[in-house]
Amino acid sequence: MYKRFLNDSDYLGVISSDALAQLTRGYTDRYIQAEESAEMSIVEYLSENYQIEQELNKGKYIAGYDRAITYPVGVHVYYEEKIYEVIRSISGFKAPYDVEYWEELININIEPESKPIYSQFGTYYKDDIVFYNGVLYICREENGYKFANIRIPMVNGWFEVVYSEWQPIEYNLWDVVRFENGFYTLLSLDGFDNNLNPLESDNWGAVADYDSLYNEYELSEHEYVVYKDKVYYPEIDINADIPEVSINLSLHDNRSYNLKKHMVRLAIYELTKLIAPNNVSVVRMRDYEDSMKWLSDAAKLKLNPQIPRKLAEDNKPVTDWQLATFQTDYDPNKNPWLT
Repeated sequence: MYKRFLNDSDYLGVISSDALAQLTRGYTDRYIQAEESAEMSIVEYLSENYQIEQELNKGKYIAGYDRAITYPVGVHVYYEEKIYEVIRSISGFKAPYDVEYWEELININIEPESKPIYSQFGTYYKDDIVFYNGVLYICREENGYKFANIRIPMVNGWFEVVYSEWQPIEYNLWDVVRFENGFYTLLSLDGFDNNLNPLESDNWGAVADYDSLYNEYELSEHEYVVYKDKVYYPEIDINADIPEVSINLSLHDNRSYNLKKHMVRLAIYELTKLIAPNNVSVVRMRDYEDSMKWLSDAAKLKLNPQIPRKLAEDNKPVTDWQLATFQTDYDPNKNPWLT
């Protein structure tokens, strides 16, 4: 599936929301079709001399905020339809482990760098090998983003509780028992009668099922939850951090302004052609021609598009024949490839 560099709000700096709605008519696939065509033109012109794919990926891999994901400092996310930079790490929630999903792999015959780096957006199957924090891990149970079950290697956060089937015997405070397919913990010893089962006694409390949407679990050895017919309590803070502007998020768009501006112009032109190919407005034609000229000049190194240059084997920018011209005036305002 095509990943978009642009988002819907990018268009509103060039066209009104009503006019945009008339062009798309609610079909999001029209955005994709237009942006694919615009991207093809951009890559065709700039791929020889510029790291255009890396610049496009900066926008394509900005994911929407997800409570299950842990975001390190410096990454960008969509939150409330705006792009933010993470300025403090944002932890995702951590569900209890019912099995071991990953195992450290020691194999001197495998080069660690030859294996893919673990990603929380990846999907992993049994025997897949990943490289994470300088260590190789092998997948023992399938997990990952598409399974809605993200399991970071060696990150757990929960302890399993030892329980027993209820019997009419003495119990200590916070002991956990199983009775009639439910789990209960002893909350109080006041007037405790060990002959009364957990359904007959007010001293016992039912242990609730783990809920990934609940975000107020206490860091306590008595904060019991049931997950896949086992009982756990948290050993670390297992709640998801709350995104807050100026606390762990800062409004910041890391995409190239030039790329965004010209890609929007080209995409709107393509959208217009989809609706009325023989009736493209003068404004759209002019914007299209200006952007195509910008691409042409950037490709010929007549201007600086503010996109990193590709490097040759000597780690210097790839030399283009257009630079082999005599410059007789060194006024920077007259230097065509610095404007």
